[in-house]
Amino acid sequence: MAEALHVTEPHHPVEGLIHHPDGCARCWWAGLDPLYVAYHDTEWGVPERDGRALYEKLILDGFQAGLSWITILRRRDGFRRAFADFDPEAIARFTEADVARLMQDTGIIRNRAKIVGTVAGARAWLRIEESGPGFSKFLWNHLPEGQPVQDIARTRGEIQTETDLSRRIAKALKAQGFTFCGPVIVHAFMQAVGMVNDHLVGCHRHAPCAALAEEDR
Repeated sequence: MAEALHVTEPHHPVEGLIHHPDGCARCWWAGLDPLYVAYHDTEWGVPERDGRALYEKLILDGFQAGLSWITILRRRDGFRRAFADFDPEAIARFTEADVARLMQDTGIIRNRAKIVGTVAGARAWLRIEESGPGFSKFLWNHLPEGQPVQDIARTRGEIQTETDLSRRIAKALKAQGFTFCGPVIVHAFMQAVGMVNDHLVGCHRHAPCAALAEEDR
């Protein structure tokens, strides 16, 4: 899950909800940053089935480890430029020279292990695409009937940071060659791509994301 921003206003009577000037109640972690609020309202929790988009989000969540999501979100365009718009076929061909180049790129988080892990993940993505049902189904098939889990948390304290499901998916990803995909990172990823609807029940996005999941059946 994205990390919280410190917010004192506007008033949030239900722990975990922030009531914004537009009249909408939102999950606490979006704070008041317009970029974060837009991400919360248009992307987070929306079921994603595109394999390449899922690869991008998993990699970015790995880069987030130890940082706040807003830090990654503000650099997302830089990451897309640096990593060939997250085209796994292109990234899989990256060489040591590319790694060295990326280590000088101020538009991304310059962590060598995570850059190398991105290349390894691209190669793993290609193997899954070529030898199985594809990366999207590889992930979604872990869920009951391949459908999003609808959580009903009413406060932030009720939201889990990892689950048996995220632990199973993390193990499967690591077995394929992905890195920086522990169960906490994977659960945050699952929340973001709509595998789990973890918008608080009082958030204005909980019901729409649940409806999208029904339409996706």
